[in-house]
Amino acid sequence: MTDAHDTAADSSLRTTGGAPPDDGGSSATEAPIPLLEPREGIPPVIADETALARVIAAFEAGSGPVAVDAERASGYRYGQRAYLVQLRREGAGTALIDPVACPDLSALGDALSGVEWVLHAATQDLPCLREIGMVPTRLFDTELAGRLAGFPRVGLGAMVEGVLGFVLEKGHSAVDWSTRPLPEPWLRYAALDVELLVDLRDALEKELDRQGKLDWARQEFDAIASAPPPEPRKDPWRRTSGMHKVRRRRQLAVVRELWQTRDRIAQRRDVSPGKVLGDAAIVEAALALPANVHALAALNGFGHRVGKRQLEQWQAAVDRAKGLSEAQLPQPGQSVAGPPPPRAWADKDPEAAARLSAARAGVSALAEQLNMPQENLITPDTVRRVCWEPPVVVDAESVAAALAGHGARPWQVEQVTPVLVEALSAKDA
Repeated sequence: MTDAHDTAADSSLRTTGGAPPDDGGSSATEAPIPLLEPREGIPPVIADETALARVIAAFEAGSGPVAVDAERASGYRYGQRAYLVQLRREGAGTALIDPVACPDLSALGDALSGVEWVLHAATQDLPCLREIGMVPTRLFDTELAGRLAGFPRVGLGAMVEGVLGFVLEKGHSAVDWSTRPLPEPWLRYAALDVELLVDLRDALEKELDRQGKLDWARQEFDAIASAPPPEPRKDPWRRTSGMHKVRRRRQLAVVRELWQTRDRIAQRRDVSPGKVLGDAAIVEAALALPANVHALAALNGFGHRVGKRQLEQWQAAVDRAKGLSEAQLPQPGQSVAGPPPPRAWADKDPEAAARLSAARAGVSALAEQLNMPQENLITPDTVRRVCWEPPVVVDAESVAAALAGHGARPWQVEQVTPVLVEALSAKDA
């Protein structure tokens, strides 16, 4: 064990009392210590069923929470699949698993059923873990815990440094994790990501308890663990960067055709869609409505590096959009359930706009008082919905029921209800 890990064992480094550091820096009295090597060294990558069976047995026999992390290849590969899974548990040590070689980790997930999983920014990793059969029944999210506790910087590196007094090397966070074999420095980085995650969890639990927020955090963690997989996004092409420039329906149709063509190609080639064609090029073509391949080639993003065959397939997509009937063209705005955008409230319903303004001010003041981000106190969408269609009779019971109906947790209902009752009942609202 290195000197750094000797120090890690010293619980006096943890922020167990006092407010979170205002600057997000180390709360330890000594200078932060670089964490350079996993305490048992870099474990071998698990890439066959025999080795996986040994890991499953070891982690099932371990004790306490299990730290879990996953590495994706965002920006390099199509989709958000996991290309490395890291785990650490007392009594089992650290394991690095290749989910390409071992694509079904449901047996590992089953072995850890009922065990608390410790993740940082859980909602980012849970979708790719679910794809390989790993679904927690209980979890502790150290990023969310940091938000609720009022830490101004909640990235893993900032939290480990500010709470535990160690510096994590973060140079490999955006590399292509689909690379095989994975270089040793990347594996070291990956192992260190789970090295102190349980230590961080323990320190944050104490801090949340000190602030009287531990039950709030547990409600949030339970909500994440029990949430169903998100529904597929409707009309994902509408999220193309630069869409605000596209106004006419025919141009929208070009964006849709180019986006869908790009997506099919990216999926077939297993590359990031942005590597096939950039969003800026899609928008450029939609605005220009090029008449032929020569006109398309003159646009930004379709220059000399794009081959003739590729240009022809992009022009074909443009031509398909230009050939659609009026009835087949997409509508300018995406139909969404719920209230209109807040900027339109003053014209559509001035009283609702006044309610929203009062509610926002009240929520902001309460969030500042509780030392947490407003969006963690209550989602802006929930506030908008309640303000747009308030209960017929505004009182604590009706407002609490409305908040719960929109998915607010009990602690949020308890904290926010008085603020919204006041905002919805204001004489000038």
